[in-house]
Amino acid sequence: MSLGQKIAANLPFLRRYARALTGSQASGDAYVRATLEAAIADQDLKNSLEEGRVPLYRAFNKLWASAYTEADNRQAGSTRQETVAHSKLSKVTPLNRQALLLTSLENFSVSEAATIMDIPAADVESLIGEAIAKIEAEASTTVLIIEDEPLISMQLEDLVTSLGHEVCGTAATRTQAKELASETRPGLVLADIQLADGSSGLDAADDILAMGDVPVIFITAYPERLLTGDRLEPTYLVTKPFQESTVRTVISQALFMNEGAIKA
Repeated sequence: MSLGQKIAANLPFLRRYARALTGSQASGDAYVRATLEAAIADQDLKNSLEEGRVPLYRAFNKLWASAYTEADNRQAGSTRQETVAHSKLSKVTPLNRQALLLTSLENFSVSEAATIMDIPAADVESLIGEAIAKIEAEASTTVLIIEDEPLISMQLEDLVTSLGHEVCGTAATRTQAKELASETRPGLVLADIQLADGSSGLDAADDILAMGDVPVIFITAYPERLLTGDRLEPTYLVTKPFQESTVRTVISQALFMNEGAIKA
């Protein structure tokens, strides 16, 4: 497999991480593009990417860590949602979120995350502990679950309530989701992509977002199909089958990054 093919295979997941970290499709994808441009210009960096995912994420994290302060203080051309994200990022250290997203969302080991972040493994473990404490302290909200598989829907209900949130409804179709959202005005939406009647969770989310801003987390078995970077895509995306710790992490990140919603 060529270097280009190796990088291409990992790009959808790097985009997922970048978007979750920044709270924005546009910002996350911009950092990914900058990472690839840096690799093209630096032969040593380019060579290191032959070794797989860890060097790719490490290259991304180095660039993001050195640039996010300046980039996130930009005003010109920023959307309202991105301005909210930038304001929050300027007040809270990103290290906790990096450690938790790398180990939970991207399934790196603590030692791999330490290599990516260029810090000791013990520091990564400490950062994860602090991040989990922040999750537990997260302000509660109401959650609409859009999922056509009953067992998964019940699993998500249990998870959401265990975090101190309230489930305001569950829907298996786009029509049900729209009706429930209109009645309950949820503070967070968890949405499957493929729904029972052949309708799309993406369309259901569009219906809900037309009523008002709300963070949406999509859950799908095929995330790479939605992370090409070619069009408007989800900011928050969880892969099926999912680990509960991953969903907890992404819920915390979505609520942290949103006042109202940050739409992808």
